[in-house]
Amino acid sequence: MGLRPLSTWLASLALVAAGLFAHFAAAQQQQAERAVVYVLAIEGTVDLGMAPYVERVLEEASQAKAAAVILEIETFGGRVDAAVQIRDALLASTVPTVAFVDKRAISAGALIALSAQTLMMSTGSTLGAAAPVLTGTDGAETKPASEKTLSYVRKEFRATAEARQRPLLLAEAMVDADVEVPGIVAKGKLLTLTTEEALLHKVADFRTDTRAAVLKQLGLEGAEVRSVSPGWAERVVSFLTLPVVSSLLISMGMLGILIEMRTPGLGIAGGVGVGSLALVFWGHWLVQLAGWEELLLAGAGLALLALEIFIIPGFGVAGLLGVVAMLGALILGMSGAGDSAATTLAVTWRVLSASLIALLAGLVLLRYLPRLPFARQLVLQSTLGTGPSNGSAPESDWRWLGKTGLASTMLRPAGIAEIDGQRLDVVSDGALIEAGSPVVVTQVNGNRIVVRQVAHKNSEDSERNES
Repeated sequence: MGLRPLSTWLASLALVAAGLFAHFAAAQQQQAERAVVYVLAIEGTVDLGMAPYVERVLEEASQAKAAAVILEIETFGGRVDAAVQIRDALLASTVPTVAFVDKRAISAGALIALSAQTLMMSTGSTLGAAAPVLTGTDGAETKPASEKTLSYVRKEFRATAEARQRPLLLAEAMVDADVEVPGIVAKGKLLTLTTEEALLHKVADFRTDTRAAVLKQLGLEGAEVRSVSPGWAERVVSFLTLPVVSSLLISMGMLGILIEMRTPGLGIAGGVGVGSLALVFWGHWLVQLAGWEELLLAGAGLALLALEIFIIPGFGVAGLLGVVAMLGALILGMSGAGDSAATTLAVTWRVLSASLIALLAGLVLLRYLPRLPFARQLVLQSTLGTGPSNGSAPESDWRWLGKTGLASTMLRPAGIAEIDGQRLDVVSDGALIEAGSPVVVTQVNGNRIVVRQVAHKNSEDSERNES
């Protein structure tokens, strides 16, 4: 048997290479055409940090041309304004959305579930009980919301049901106990549906018990699943917008500003105060509660406070207007759309309470902090001696003791005073002294001349005695 010609071998190799190339090309095309599904979790309390998380996932899914976004829901509810933001994002999504209720979607969770294009529930799950309530503070019981808030939330549920072609009355009955649906829910009872009832009354679309079953029901068994968790920024926003955290930051902010106003000069207290308030506004800006109006109002408040601290120290009209503007910006920035008068009043009380706590804490600190052991370590208690070894000669120090004169500049606490016709660098004994005020030298510590403001009468008597 003779050998095959070389051309035959080359032709065989060419066929094998072509086959391999076609195989890999088909695999790459199949990989490129593989569907992508995004999965996110709505679990725990629905808070203000959850809204930007959902919006981010929907945006990523849209850019990736995903086949679907699945929301795995397990929640007893939370903030209405956060649920409304999520509802709006779901209704506006260009990517098909699927709500998979695994055990329960109560209150705000029910609104989120109804907002998805497709609603699936696992066996033994519940959906509904969405009557709005006012959360109690300091352990107080929750109270029913006002009629205005109830009407707003009821219509949000109805509009959502209209958009997704689900039973309107059943959606309203989840919110308002006065809505009666014969044979389903009596008047005076809130509607909560089990999986069987939701399927029977066309509120839910399918029963599925696992994520794999959800994908199979959608015809996406071979899809690439991308599970997305909240990012660090969204977790920070959730933390900053907690009522107790925002109240603490407001107290720290007001306390820092108060201390800075009493001890002028942009120091640690002022930086901590401004930083704390900035965190409050930043957190509420990201969740779309605070807008440009609130930020501009807060900026005007800070400008007025800076004017009071650095230009016209004391506590006058500029300082008062600055505080009022800052408080107003905080109240507006922490109130959401659809908030009732009672909710806005609760936010107002929280802001004012935090400010009052800051005021009381500031008064205590300013009075007792210098006496504390750790505070004394921050302040030089000993006095400097006199004489050439201490930086000044006795004749240029002690002769000013007891002398009177006028403050040539504002003393806050350092400045210039004119005594016996000479302009001297002096410091006040801690209080702010206006320019033109009469002063008397009370201490001479080395090259440090300390003065105290005296009444005009004392100054006139001193000048009369000298003459």
